[in-house]
Amino acid sequence: MITKLLIAWSLMALCVTVHAIGLTRAFRWFDRSPALADPRFWPPTWLFIRIAGWLILIHLIEISLWALFYAWKQGLPDLHSALYFSSVTYTTVGYGDLVLPREWRLVGGVEALTGILMCGWSTGFFFAVVNRMYQLQQVDVTETHQPK
Repeated sequence: MITKLLIAWSLMALCVTVHAIGLTRAFRWFDRSPALADPRFWPPTWLFIRIAGWLILIHLIEISLWALFYAWKQGLPDLHSALYFSSVTYTTVGYGDLVLPREWRLVGGVEALTGILMCGWSTGFFFAVVNRMYQLQQVDVTETHQPK
């Protein structure tokens, strides 16, 4: 059981690393975007769409890491099943139509906890972008209403 927990911890650490790299890159990319301070509807909306797409890509990479592990250890019959199982476990949907063998079930639980944490981190990132946008737009509004 300790070995399985160490494996699960390693996969979680890999996901945290992937997430940190992805969010750092995204923050640098989006923080320079002129859409953050744009008061119109579509430029910030398009920015949110790109952020959401980027976040989903990061999560899909993390889901794939777990799936590749399950397929490698033959915890599931094939890669397609492993990807499906991993996606419903990571997102905590948990349909229950596919299950890991008894000896790997604890690893699946850690994947679900990891998914919750990574999705929460992504939500926090989204909030940070909205907050930054609001701050920049407030500065712009304040500057335009200052008497000269």
